[in-house]
Amino acid sequence: MALKSEIQRRRTFAIISHPDAGKTTLTEKLLLFGGAIHVAGAVKSNKIKKGATSDFMEIERQRGISVATSVMGFEYEGIKVNILDTPGHEDFAEDTYRTLTAVDSVIIVVDCAKGVELQTRKLMNVCRMRNTPVIVFVNKLDRDGKDPFEILDEIERELDIKVRPLSWPISMGLTFKGVYNMFEQKLNLFLGNKKQGVTDDIVEIDDINSEVLDKHVGGYADTLREDLELVNGVYPEFSRETYLKGEVAPVFFGSALNNFGVRELLSCFISIAPFPKPTATETREVSPFEENLTGFIFKIHANMDPKHRDRLAFLKICSGVFERNKPYLHTRIGKRLKFSSPTAFMADKKSVVDIAYPGDIVGLHDTGNFKIGDTITQGEQLKFKGLPSFSPELFRYIENADPMKYKQLAKGIDQLMDEGVAQLFTSKANGRKIIGTVGVLQFDVIQYRLEHEYSALCRYEPITLYKACWIESDNMEQLKDFRVRKHSNLAIDKHGREVFMAESPYALQMAQDKFTDIKFHFSTEF
Repeated sequence: MALKSEIQRRRTFAIISHPDAGKTTLTEKLLLFGGAIHVAGAVKSNKIKKGATSDFMEIERQRGISVATSVMGFEYEGIKVNILDTPGHEDFAEDTYRTLTAVDSVIIVVDCAKGVELQTRKLMNVCRMRNTPVIVFVNKLDRDGKDPFEILDEIERELDIKVRPLSWPISMGLTFKGVYNMFEQKLNLFLGNKKQGVTDDIVEIDDINSEVLDKHVGGYADTLREDLELVNGVYPEFSRETYLKGEVAPVFFGSALNNFGVRELLSCFISIAPFPKPTATETREVSPFEENLTGFIFKIHANMDPKHRDRLAFLKICSGVFERNKPYLHTRIGKRLKFSSPTAFMADKKSVVDIAYPGDIVGLHDTGNFKIGDTITQGEQLKFKGLPSFSPELFRYIENADPMKYKQLAKGIDQLMDEGVAQLFTSKANGRKIIGTVGVLQFDVIQYRLEHEYSALCRYEPITLYKACWIESDNMEQLKDFRVRKHSNLAIDKHGREVFMAESPYALQMAQDKFTDIKFHFSTEF
């Protein structure tokens, strides 16, 4: 019974968006309202040395963007909330795709001035593939932006999902007064000026027709009443069932920077968002209510604390109860492992956890046992699905720039590739190492982290490549012929799999046409 109630009080979700829509700021304010932190750090302020709580890597603080998913947990009104703040920049999309496999719902942040942007559309497609329930938070109402009705139309059109507003803004920009909570049918008006805490004076108005509303927002009161009448006439009643199926997205308006609309979002979220759902494996579906522990590694992060050179594997618990110092089976290597100091997260702050339940994310200290996608069970042979690596689109040779630091460079590259930040290929023709990424920025991040975390210097050299494809075939004769003819284009990935490095779309098409019994895969999930 205890397991069932613990599962039902958990909400594990990711916050996703296009870069600079205010995702990390919203994460901070949710933590603030949840009592997990007491003052928010201005994400991009150079004057405030304390950066955003969820941006714990030095390069993130310097650039004012998130380059790695961070995990944070807190309690709010008896509910255990686990937030995964993801990178918005498209160069780090793969980290975000993998994170979406570990969550039960998603909050998408949209900038009220820019509307729905390309990266948001791509991420919504991933949510749609999994029928993940989505809530939209329209942010930055403290600045002038598009009309709320126009934004709703754009979300429906661009994200291909029906919407239902559950809060409504009172004006915007310099005259922005606050947000009416349609879900609870009340209005909270902030009267204080301090926006980095949550102790501002608040006026609660339960009746939309009350004169108190006119007193505080003046002429905007009548506009609000008209807008609400129109919303209720145009959009159907909110149904939790259609939201959980991923058919309707509730929409909230607000300004994360100024605390407007965040409490409304959090209160509604904990009451409608799903608790942990069943997870698919290659052989069966795992229910969270099963007694035996199962879970999978969806992320690995080296050097979360550069002083200790530690490496953490992030385990999403899918069923059963995880206990400290209990032996569990690592299904890929067939070994039983004990974890003496599993950790719970508050961004870079970690605390040892004795027990964890489905929906929780636990950090396991890793000495090199784990790869992304690995499964942990109590003894059953299982493999969870849906954690692919995608074919990179940009390639460079990586060379050692300091002959005295060869070992440090090799160790650094090895650990960073295990994190999934990029992929490493070794050319069969000349033995040179090739780094493949999905975005240019990843090359900078690798170079920076090698220098600052491993004291290793690297340099890049150009290489003209179009695609890396994993190959397999049952026709050994044809495979042998392919290896002879394409020897200079073949490489081995980090896990010993054979990869064809196509120089151009034409070269790839020719290879596919000529060697019809060879399968060319563009992701590792085959």
